[in-house]
Amino acid sequence: MLAEVLHVDEVAGDSNFFEELGADSLVMAHFCARVRKRGDLPQVSMRDVYKYPTVGALADALAAPVPTPVPAPTPQATRSGETTEVAEARGIAEPTETTTSIRTAATSETTEPPAPAPTTAPTRATTATGTAANTATAATATATATTTAPDDTSAPPAKPDPPPRTPRTNTPHYLLCGALQLLAFLGYSCVVAVVAVQGYEWISAGAGAVEAYLRAVAVGTGALLALCGLPIALKWLLVGRWKPREIRVWSLDYVRFWTVKTLVRSNPLVLFVGSPLYVLYLRALGARVGKGVSVFTRNLPVCTDLLTVGAGTVIRKDSFLSCYRARDGVIQTGAVALGRDAVVSEATVLDIGTTMGDRAQLGHASSLHRGQVVPDGEHWHGSPAQRGDADFLPLDPAECGTRRRALHSLLQLLAALLVYVPLAVGGAGILLAEVPQLNAALEPGATALTGWVFYGEALAASLLLFFGTTLLGVLLVATLPRLLGRTVRPGRVYPLYGYHYAAHRLIMLATNRRFLTRLFGDSSGIVHYLRYLGYDLSRVQQTGSNFGTDVRHETPYLSTVGTGTMVADGLSIANADFSSSSFRVAPVAIGPRNFLGNRITYPTRGRTGENCLLATKVMVPVDGPVREGVGLLGSPAFEIPRSVQRDSRFDRLKSGEELESLLPAKNRHNAATMALYLLVRWLHFFGITLLVSGAAELYTAFGALAIALGNVLVVLFTAVYYVLVERIVTARHALRPLFCSIYDIRFWRRERYWKVPSETYLRLFNGTPYKSLVWRVLGVRIGRRVFDDGCSLTERTMVSIGDGCTLNAGSVVQCHSQEDGTFKSDRVAIGSGCTLGVGAFAHYGIALGDGAELAPDSFLMKGETVPRHALWGGNPARPFPKDGVQPLPGDADGERRQQP
Repeated sequence: MLAEVLHVDEVAGDSNFFEELGADSLVMAHFCARVRKRGDLPQVSMRDVYKYPTVGALADALAAPVPTPVPAPTPQATRSGETTEVAEARGIAEPTETTTSIRTAATSETTEPPAPAPTTAPTRATTATGTAANTATAATATATATTTAPDDTSAPPAKPDPPPRTPRTNTPHYLLCGALQLLAFLGYSCVVAVVAVQGYEWISAGAGAVEAYLRAVAVGTGALLALCGLPIALKWLLVGRWKPREIRVWSLDYVRFWTVKTLVRSNPLVLFVGSPLYVLYLRALGARVGKGVSVFTRNLPVCTDLLTVGAGTVIRKDSFLSCYRARDGVIQTGAVALGRDAVVSEATVLDIGTTMGDRAQLGHASSLHRGQVVPDGEHWHGSPAQRGDADFLPLDPAECGTRRRALHSLLQLLAALLVYVPLAVGGAGILLAEVPQLNAALEPGATALTGWVFYGEALAASLLLFFGTTLLGVLLVATLPRLLGRTVRPGRVYPLYGYHYAAHRLIMLATNRRFLTRLFGDSSGIVHYLRYLGYDLSRVQQTGSNFGTDVRHETPYLSTVGTGTMVADGLSIANADFSSSSFRVAPVAIGPRNFLGNRITYPTRGRTGENCLLATKVMVPVDGPVREGVGLLGSPAFEIPRSVQRDSRFDRLKSGEELESLLPAKNRHNAATMALYLLVRWLHFFGITLLVSGAAELYTAFGALAIALGNVLVVLFTAVYYVLVERIVTARHALRPLFCSIYDIRFWRRERYWKVPSETYLRLFNGTPYKSLVWRVLGVRIGRRVFDDGCSLTERTMVSIGDGCTLNAGSVVQCHSQEDGTFKSDRVAIGSGCTLGVGAFAHYGIALGDGAELAPDSFLMKGETVPRHALWGGNPARPFPKDGVQPLPGDADGERRQQP
């Protein structure tokens, strides 16, 4: 089979797949898929291929005798005398529903959590959602799923499809849900418009600047209290207390769920992430949060009554613990419980029904699957997590009591009420004073909007505001933050919520400007911009694609990237460590001649050196030896070849005369792309200016209703505008599968496609039927009644999605990959009824059969084929068996399990 995949006559048993046969991960993924279709052979995963990189070694490993399954452990205490069964009960559905929980109490011999015991199929297939909690196995309670494609004649006869679940909501429910969501948006827009108009009129009636300022403070205080209190009040009115249950998508119950979710996540208090005010907001929503807790993730939990956080716990940035998930057209709510002094690190996913004991730690780029329990004092990492020895809390606590937290919160509120809100209102007044036509539109009588002079002056005003603000932002990111950076010393532990903490947060917010990073990213300008911010980039080897359009950091002044290193996209340099009471900034140095894939969080103690390949979503190790000259893949990471022959085909372009001629051409193309980026954003700003002016004109006749209409039209205009922009960008050069150099003009056009259109507006439609409509007009081949709660599709026209799919928040479908100077892309096919879990990542060239599911935080590697109704999970993703076999002692790396 391998010879057929490689298109060679024969393969020697001792030939290395990558070094001697020239295979890469895509080729070997196709080989694994063929093996899985053979019922007479054990299943093979990509992890097996990397661990046993010759035919002989792989055959010997597959032929090893099957150990006797280890019996499922008996329940044992997890925390505060609570048994595993009790802990699981807090995360499962209603007592009438059949569910499967995973016993994950650790033993002294096992470095991975055990898998579930066998469970009989429930009467409702979708309520059986047990998921294995180890790096190589998992289970679902539906034992009837097929593992081979039915039309494959070389495979054994396919098993029958799973029994039909409870009937889905039909088209009338789907349309009614969309109509009710639209009405809710219109109603909220009207309320906001009435409040804004009444407040502005009262402020304008003030005599003199001092009185106008005092009135602005009063209006701002009232508006902030209303905007903060309304979501809390409606949550308790519409839902009361969240309980573990299932909600059919598009049903009336779902409309209530969506309304509450949208309101609580649009609350102004969300802007206070990292502050004690954020914790108070969680408590007001019903979360049981202990004393001294610090939360830094912007992904606000929705079903807050199901969240328990013990005293002294820290939850770091980019973590998901929403207390709900979507699966096969159903919203499932469940508990997440964190003990005292627990640590949830960056870029983690905690599924429903998960528990962390007192002083437990979960490493970065890791996840807990449903039913997993981290016992007291243990440190786990990986996806799904397993027990390890690394310490993810490398700093001491500091004195940070209630008084300090209260004072910090008070100062934040005073700054918002006395500075930010009056400044915003005053800014509107200045705009009206400087552009008389806008002020005239608010006065009764003839309007200036009928003359061309108004449009000319509005055009000039929009140019001045847009480009002036852009230049001001460029100056700001390198002045005030640099001065503040001198006050925060690396290596020194500071208490939270003091001057040094405020200075650090301001540095982080001011220097992470996505508008500017996207403007300069994917071009030669990005290295100059990052150096301007404060990065140490050593001696730059300019490639024109040294960094992508999404590069983030805690502080730029302690960020070092070595010579010859390239970064694809989505790099987050976590050069600050946080406990619940203290923080410390520390230098992060990424070695020379590295290549970093997508969605990588690099911590302060990363153990990688020179010439490393860090694959997409890899968990950068923080213990063990410094890795050099190797590739790292997965979570937890394991070694793979640094490069393969196929990816080195264009190495000749890295230097010499060809680079000297191609790089200037790429720079010219990228410069034109940057100009288009600015032009498109300015035209959008100008269009919004005209819409606001039109609403002001109608205000004299229709009052606040005109302002509400203007708000709605801004949203509609934004969506239509950026859809047209994207279609224009791809009109002449449609997206197609590619294998080329980064100096190929086809790649430059793909960079233009990533930069010029916008995806931010798509968040407005998450969880609504309108998201599928927008995807469809953008070119996605998408089926009926697809539920999208926040999925990202990087190349829209290269993705096909079947009917009734469920796409969770934070999931990504990426139809491309860049490795050093080589770019590859291919189409993605997702069958009907599939589910992408929270934070799941599907790479290019993959195919999901009907009813297939990717577990939360999974990474489905390029070229993989997931059979119909199969459950895959982990990083990298692999089949999760349904036999309930326990993991074997000593299988710490998540290697292959023998299948009975």
